Amino acid sequence: MPDGLSIGRWKVYNEKSMLNSLGRLEPEVPTREKQAVALASLFSAALLTGLKVTVGLLTGSLGILSEAAHSALDLVAALVTYISVRLADKPADSSHPFGHGKFEHLSAFVETGLLLVACAWIVIEAIHRLVFNEVHVNPSFWAFAVMMISILVDVFRSRSLSRTARKYGSQALEADALHFSTDIYSSTAVILGLILILISQRRGIFWLRAADPVAALVVAGLTVYISLRLGKRTLDALMDAAPAGIPSRVAKVISGVPGVLKHDRIRVRQSGNQLFMDLDLMLESNIPLEHAQAVEGVVESKVRELFPSADIVIHSTPQKPSAGNLVEKIRAVAHRRNFQIHDVTPLEVKGRVNLNLDLELDPSLTLEAAHQKATELETEIKREIPEVNEVNIHIEPMRNRVERALEAAWLQDGMEKKLLAIARKTPGLLDCHALVAHQVEDGIVVSVHCTLDPHLPLSRAHEITDELEFKFRKEFPQIVKVSIHAEPHGKG
Repeated sequence: MPDGLSIGRWKVYNEKSMLNSLGRLEPEVPTREKQAVALASLFSAALLTGLKVTVGLLTGSLGILSEAAHSALDLVAALVTYISVRLADKPADSSHPFGHGKFEHLSAFVETGLLLVACAWIVIEAIHRLVFNEVHVNPSFWAFAVMMISILVDVFRSRSLSRTARKYGSQALEADALHFSTDIYSSTAVILGLILILISQRRGIFWLRAADPVAALVVAGLTVYISLRLGKRTLDALMDAAPAGIPSRVAKVISGVPGVLKHDRIRVRQSGNQLFMDLDLMLESNIPLEHAQAVEGVVESKVRELFPSADIVIHSTPQKPSAGNLVEKIRAVAHRRNFQIHDVTPLEVKGRVNLNLDLELDPSLTLEAAHQKATELETEIKREIPEVNEVNIHIEPMRNRVERALEAAWLQDGMEKKLLAIARKTPGLLDCHALVAHQVEDGIVVSVHCTLDPHLPLSRAHEITDELEFKFRKEFPQIVKVSIHAEPHGKG
């Protein structure tokens, strides 16, 4: 595995690479569409820049020349966008495990810088014309024509870019669309300036001659406003700022998932059209790993309902048992050391706690090795829980294989009938049925269904079934396991 690539993402990267080689994935479909839209925008910008430069020089209109400068930067921005779209859609690799989506943010940031440079030039030239050097402007037919053409082209390409950006979540195309939509307003301002100049020339209204540089200042103002908005968004993305509103939406979804006690941290970052999320959850202590994974799976599925393509990493930590819950603290100590325990029974003796528990270990261990592990557990419990004075651990083999059970006629004819009779005479049991005894390698295993009063506390129901188990073992010492299924009376 290459350095710097997590196991999970390396696996996904390898799977995608394999599927691509087999022709089962077609990422080039959205890539082709995004590149085609970006290329069309590039050609449009080149056409408009040429037209505006030509007409601006012929008419002497600063408004049109400022628009030409604006379009020239649009051309550069469109070129940057086209290149960034090509680079951003490259798949993740060992050097870039999070993909290449940042190229889209970088291109938007470059656009912002170019726009601000253009605005500075426009403002300086407009002030110069207003204060020091008046320039004659000829509002000819071609001046109006080129600006109307500019508006029509900008409407078409901004809508095309915006539609594709929403479809594929491309911030570079979105920035381009936002960029070109402002050209519509600035071109309208230039046309208004030309109209006022025309009125000035025909009606002799002197002060209206300043309309052209004023229109240029309006263009610059609009461009600065949009540039600052765009710059903030792209800078936030480059600095891995959390996209607005997303962490709160994720938090709301997580809080509704059963088993999640709380979320400690939600980190969200965006790279191109890809969201990356790191979620820290607190779950109940002493739950099985399978249960924790199931809770995490529900969280992930709920988040994916909101953000289907998000890359989600979930880290879970157990809640610390409360100070007064001694049994939970004991289980937590055992689980941290990967010990399987049951029948945890703490007893208070003269103000101190004596602890009894059963420890399941690999049956292939020797007694010496098993005793060493029990000693390790005992030492750890005493170290972490000082109020525990004595620990008595019953070691038993963990059952990790399916044993072969044999049916014997003598079991069915004799033992099962006697056991059923014992069960029906036990106080508290309303009925017993489905009693089965099987011969296994080391003895006899008995299972039986018993019905009890449905309103009994669980502790009392357990006492009754324990009594029945004791009677069974007393009558037939060869019984090694009794499984009693207690169910409320009246339930099938």
